[in-house]
Amino acid sequence: MHRALHLSNNAVSGRKNRDFNNDLLIILPDYVKIYSSSYENGFLFMDDSLISRIDRLESLDAIRQLASKYALSLDMRDLDAHVNLFAADIRVSRDKTGRAHLKRWLDDTLRLQFTGTSHHIGNHIIEFDDADHAHGVVYSKNEHETGDEWVIMQMLYWDNYERMDGTWYFRRRLPCYWYATDLNKPPVGESKIRWPGRESYDGAFHELFPSWEEFWANPPADNEPDVAEPAPLDEFLNRMRRGTPDPRIRIR
Repeated sequence: MHRALHLSNNAVSGRKNRDFNNDLLIILPDYVKIYSSSYENGFLFMDDSLISRIDRLESLDAIRQLASKYALSLDMRDLDAHVNLFAADIRVSRDKTGRAHLKRWLDDTLRLQFTGTSHHIGNHIIEFDDADHAHGVVYSKNEHETGDEWVIMQMLYWDNYERMDGTWYFRRRLPCYWYATDLNKPPVGESKIRWPGRESYDGAFHELFPSWEEFWANPPADNEPDVAEPAPLDEFLNRMRRGTPDPRIRIR
């Protein structure tokens, strides 16, 4: 058995004057249970809690799409598509803001340094500051053709996202690198950022999170270790960072 329900845009917003031309007919099996809602004359009314949860799910997906669109537009060198993923007033340097300046900076970087690139998006954690602001961490494994070498890289981005006029954008991306090295030269040891023809240096992959140094500085004792309480919703990343300031990032 299935139930046919009218889901009205007016019903969702609580308006009494219903426009049946904008209704959506939903077929629900009997085993589906609807929480935090009510029915009236065949209409499903959703309260603020359910609307907020649906908005959260849609926002999570939109932000995940941002990261994937970033990789594709960068690798295909569609710089207009790429810079439009960022807020219109994105800060590019101390004295320059806006997508046009970001496009110029990207053109110089990509044209002068790389023949081709490929960015592979991995783990993505997203947490909300409020309904229109969020932050997150995205892993990225990248490949670069540069001169006669093929450089592989492992990194993560610390991101800030903002929704403006109904669309999610990057407000900021902080790239934290673990290694960059020729495909045939494993980055064992110190100074793992090893671009061809440049002095090697350390990346900032672990600097966002104090647990890295704490782990190595505190080997286990004989007693049973303490375990902290789990982080509440939207506090996992902040709990891990524990107020650690952003590291200084060397881009090129």
